[in-house]
Amino acid sequence: GNERRQQRAIASQYDLCGMVFADSATERVVTMACQVARAPVPVLIRGANGSGKECIARIVQANSSVRDGPFVTVNCGALPSELVEAELFGADAGAYTGANKAREGKFEAADGGTLFLDEIGNLPLAGQMKLLRVLETGRFERLGSNRERQVQVRVISATNADIGTMIRAGQFREDLYYRLNLIELVLPPLHERPADIVPLAIHFLEPGKQLAPSALSALQRYPWPGNVRELKNVIQRACLLAAGAGIEARDLGLSSIAVATTNADSEPDRAAIEAALGHAGGNISQAAAELGLSRQALYRRMERLGLSRG
Repeated sequence: GNERRQQRAIASQYDLCGMVFADSATERVVTMACQVARAPVPVLIRGANGSGKECIARIVQANSSVRDGPFVTVNCGALPSELVEAELFGADAGAYTGANKAREGKFEAADGGTLFLDEIGNLPLAGQMKLLRVLETGRFERLGSNRERQVQVRVISATNADIGTMIRAGQFREDLYYRLNLIELVLPPLHERPADIVPLAIHFLEPGKQLAPSALSALQRYPWPGNVRELKNVIQRACLLAAGAGIEARDLGLSSIAVATTNADSEPDRAAIEAALGHAGGNISQAAAELGLSRQALYRRMERLGLSRG
């Protein structure tokens, strides 16, 4: 009743980019994202892997004064550290091995719009220093060049890391952190926004498929360590495997994946990791997402348990 009304009110006022949600915890984050969108200040989105941080970033862009400008994404965790600077700031020909022609950086590509820096905790210190300068002045040079360039870019960053711990360990600059998180939005993991589970599952269904009561109840009981990304994978897989139009609990394959503990302090055991790897076809990134871990954390855990990567 009241919650649906509130949601309709937000949707009539703002562009929600088609984000599907019903939980009041998600609604609070979405409302705040819409409210802070107008001011061109940096926003930091914190949340677990697969929880939907990029959706929140797109909502900020869509309701900002630069909504018609580019929305450029950089995953800082997917780049080797020596290439992060070239990716962000561009490089002149010959600036590094293999740079045979000049390349535009993501800051130039995002000029007049929004730059979304995902997994900001993976940015090496040299890149952090340059990023701080761009945030303060809007100016930077390409690698191998001394010509200064000027851009107007709204920076939204996201992380699943505990930046406070990284600052204490000297891995992240405190001054950059205060620059990036002028506004901090915290997106809870899926198990903390249970009213989102069924609407999202229905949204991910293929046309002509439907969820049987047994499936609905299994979806609501499972703790979703890999969050929305895992839910999407599970539904897409069930749509392929279900014999008829109705998807039953057994088609979801949730019991075979360890029903991981929702206690964040306890690490997944051998059985949980083997089940997640089996479900992910050996894909470490996907298995890590299903277990709610970073890839590095999963590798470390596998090493401790003597599990091979192959």
